[in-house]
Amino acid sequence: MAPADPIARERSSLVVATAFVVALTLRPALTAVGPVLPRIGVDLQLGEAALGLLGTLPLLAFAAASPLVHLASRRLGMERAVFVSLLVLAAATALRPYTGQAGLWIGTAVVGCAIAVGNVLVPVILKRDYAGNVSRATGIYTAFITGGAAIASILAVPIADAVDWRLSLAVWGGLALVVAVIWLPRTVSPEPLQPATTADSTPKVSVWRQPMAWMVTAYMGLQSTSFYLFVNWLPTIEITTGGFSERTTGVHLFVFQLCGLVGGLTIPRLLKHPTDLRAGLVTASLPVVLALLGLLLVPQLAAVWAVVGGLGQGAALVAALSLISSRGRGHHETTQLSGMAQAVGYALAAAGPFVAGFLAEKTGSWSTTLLVFAVLAAAQLVLGFAAGRDDR
Repeated sequence: MAPADPIARERSSLVVATAFVVALTLRPALTAVGPVLPRIGVDLQLGEAALGLLGTLPLLAFAAASPLVHLASRRLGMERAVFVSLLVLAAATALRPYTGQAGLWIGTAVVGCAIAVGNVLVPVILKRDYAGNVSRATGIYTAFITGGAAIASILAVPIADAVDWRLSLAVWGGLALVVAVIWLPRTVSPEPLQPATTADSTPKVSVWRQPMAWMVTAYMGLQSTSFYLFVNWLPTIEITTGGFSERTTGVHLFVFQLCGLVGGLTIPRLLKHPTDLRAGLVTASLPVVLALLGLLLVPQLAAVWAVVGGLGQGAALVAALSLISSRGRGHHETTQLSGMAQAVGYALAAAGPFVAGFLAEKTGSWSTTLLVFAVLAAAQLVLGFAAGRDDR
C-alpha cells in the first residue's frame, strides 16, 4: 500500500528515485579507462593488443554474467542483489589500479560482472516502480548513465595529470560506495515501494525459446554494437577520413555523448504504447544509419554526424530497454529477458570494435567498415519494426 501521509509519500518517492542514482555508477569505471590507456600501457608495459583486450574485457564480463543475474535476484531479491553488486563494484574499482597487472585484469573482470547486475536489474526495478510511465523512467535512467559516463571520461586525464592514472580509475569506487549507502534503505523495505504489476501467470517457457525474445535480443545487440563502434573508433575514423585533429575529435566524441543524453530524454514520447513501439524503435534507429552513411560519404561533416549519431544512440538505448520491459510478462520473465538480451548484446558489442578494426586494417580504409555497420544499423531498424508490435 502507498504511504498515507504526505511526508511518508515524499520519503517513499525519494527512495524509489534512488534507482536513477545507481545508473551513475554503471559506466564511470569503464569510460575512465580509455583516456588514460597510453599511461597504463607505459607503466605496466602492456602493448596495444593487451590494452585493446583490457577495454573489451568488461563487455565480455557483461555477456558472461548477465544470464546469471536472475539467479542472484531470486536468491537475494532485486534490491539486495543490487546493493551487493555496488559494494563489489566499489571494492574492485578502488583496488584494481594498485594490485599490479594481475589485479588490473581480475579487477576489471569483476567490475564488469558487478555492473552487469545493475544493467539487468535496474530496468526491471524501474518497470515495477514506475509501471505507469516506464518509457519516461527509462529515459531518465539512461540520461544518468550517459551523464556518469561523460563526466568520468572528462575527468580522467585531469585527475591523472594532478596525481596519477591509478587515482583517476580508483576514485569511482568511492562513488559506488556512496551510492550503496544511498541504496541501503531499499534493502530493508518489507515490500515493494510501489505497487507491483500482476504476478507471473503465464506458462514458464524459457525466453531462449521465444521468437519475440530473440528479436528483442537482436535489437539490443545491434544497438550496442554500433554504440561501441562510435565510442572506440569515432576519433580514429575522423582523423583518417576527415583530417581532423585529436583535440577536435575529442570534442566530437563528447558532443556525441551529450546528444545521447538528449536523445534518451526525448524518445519516450514515441514509446507510450507498450503494445506498439514501432514509431519509437524505428525513429531511434534511423539516425544511426544516417550517421554511419554520412561518415562514409561526407566525412568533412563529422561534427554533424556526431550529433545525429549521438541522438540516435541515446534514443536507441532507451528504445531497447523499453522493448525489454514491455515484452517481459512479469518480473521474473523480464529479468530473464533482460539478462538474455544484454548477454548476447554485449557479446556482439565486444566483437564489434575488433571486427571494425580488422576490416579497416585488411582493406586499408574505413569505407568497408562504415558500410558494413550501416547495413547492421539498417537491420536494427527492420527488427525494431518487427518487434515493435506485440502480436502474442
